[in-house]
Amino acid sequence: MAERKGTDRHEPGARSGRAPEPRGGAEPLRIAGATVALGETRDLLLPVSQQYSGLPVHLPLRVWRAEAPGPTVLISAAIHGDELNGTGIIRALAASPPFALARGTLVLAPVLNILGFERHSRYLPDRRDLNRSFPGRAAGSLASRYAAAIFEALVPVCDFAIDLHSAAVRRTNFPNVRADLSKAPTRRLAMAFGCELVLHGKGPQGSLRRTATEAGCPSIILEAGEVWKIEPAVVEIGLRGVRNVLIELDMVEGQPVRPPYQATVLRSTWVRAEQGGILQFHVAPGEPVSRRQALATVTDLLGRALHVLDAPRDGVVLGLSTMPAVKPGEPVCHLAHPQGGLKRIRAALAGADAHSLAERLRHDLATNVEVQAAGGG
Repeated sequence: MAERKGTDRHEPGARSGRAPEPRGGAEPLRIAGATVALGETRDLLLPVSQQYSGLPVHLPLRVWRAEAPGPTVLISAAIHGDELNGTGIIRALAASPPFALARGTLVLAPVLNILGFERHSRYLPDRRDLNRSFPGRAAGSLASRYAAAIFEALVPVCDFAIDLHSAAVRRTNFPNVRADLSKAPTRRLAMAFGCELVLHGKGPQGSLRRTATEAGCPSIILEAGEVWKIEPAVVEIGLRGVRNVLIELDMVEGQPVRPPYQATVLRSTWVRAEQGGILQFHVAPGEPVSRRQALATVTDLLGRALHVLDAPRDGVVLGLSTMPAVKPGEPVCHLAHPQGGLKRIRAALAGADAHSLAERLRHDLATNVEVQAAGGG
């Protein structure tokens, strides 16, 4: 899939027109056993499971409806219970909205995996991954029943969805959006969000975004930052991206904020350690790198270099390990390979404001790993 040129309906920076006819329209919205009318904001509890004591387990929701009808958008987080950046984004959105909702409805779900959240764990208590369990089954396992409760309550009433994620444990991700770019509605959302890197993919089998999209609710995800943290710059990226999408859907007035560049990514590569030792990185998240450029040096415990890991091809640093000790075969650096190459990206970054959110984000994420020029002492 070639990177798009010019200004057509789905090009970043070009509005795609009004949203399709929403499912709910002006009708009262039935959700979590409640009815929410246009112009209302209500906090609800969605029953999803039970504790060992037999007490109910609920997910907190906020339903925010504008006076005028429009699309219904689900914004969810912590489907992996240790991925808190998305929870921080929704908390900030709920506590102090950075926009007025002119049309349509937002359904805010700050923690989908409340059982994992309580245990600071990615997984449900049955050791299953909630984000591999959709659409679920009411007579299935704990994970399957839990997924079915969420899916059946939220997906049929929503027109679009944005699911907020962080990297897996002991890794950090440069903010990127992931979506099935072969479908116009999901491509539209992904490009509108406003991350520099947009990765193509349907998503894993059983993931919320894949099954929701297949069920007629076009869905994208944001991947940004680390687990167990709410990182201020990531929260800003998330709030900006949500606002951009809502502007695109004609739910919020105003102009979107665009990143220094935007590129689609069809392929990425994990560079893995060849020897055990301690990592000394030479690149930071979001940095463009050339083929054969040094990414990291593996040293022994006294600092003697054992092996240098080079980039196998041109790319942008999408993610890094935050665990400095590695064994052979363990992932060290995740490279995205943007369509169109690096020339345009390097030019855009060279002209970027040093105090912009994009540059602050690069700096903040780089403080989570030790970055030093290749050959440095």
